Parts: sequence; structure tokens; C-alpha cells
Amino acid sequence: MRYAIIEDGSKQYKAVEGGSLEIDFFPAEAGEQIELDKVLMIVDDGQAIIGTPLVEGAKVMATVVDQIKGPKLIVFKYKPKQRYRIKTGHRQKYVRLQVNEILVAN
Repeated sequence: MRYAIIEDGSKQYKAVEGGSLEIDFFPAEAGEQIELDKVLMIVDDGQAIIGTPLVEGAKVMATVVDQIKGPKLIVFKYKPKQRYRIKTGHRQKYVRLQVNEILVAN
């Protein structure tokens, strides 16, 4: 099994070939091919290639599947004895990717 640790938006994700991945929102259409080139580490059948800080020439090819929203979070602000109560909600946007392949330049 081949997988890679990638960085996107100051967060790290584990990308497995043939698997799906949910990363922070960016404008993209469904079916669009994207290339993630900030690869920190690649593991292929127990052998690891670790970057310093990035693996040279490595990239992850993925396809945008859909743009989704995460679960709703309730935000409630309250101050006792002041009649101050604010209730709002938030749903974070994500992009779901299908990881096609992990490429390594030799």
C-alpha cells in the first residue's frame, strides 16, 4: 500500500492511492484534476521517503469529487444577569478529493 503525507493550508493529510480525502475549501469544479505538490513523506510497502521539508519531485494527482459542508456547530454566547444571549451556527466548507496516484521522481 502506497500513501503520502501532504500539506495543504498549514494542515497535514494522509493521502492513500484510490482513497478519498477532505481538505479545506478552494474554488474548483467537480471532475477537475488537481496536483498537490507539497509532499512531506511517501511510504511504499514499508519503505519511507522523508522530505527535508518536502520530497523533491513528488506530487499527488487527485480529482475533485464534490464540494461539501461539515456538520453544524452551535455557538452560544451568554452573560449572566445581563439579558445577553446570542445563538449562531457555523458549517465549514470542504472539498472532497479522490486520490488517483502518487508520483515520485527518481
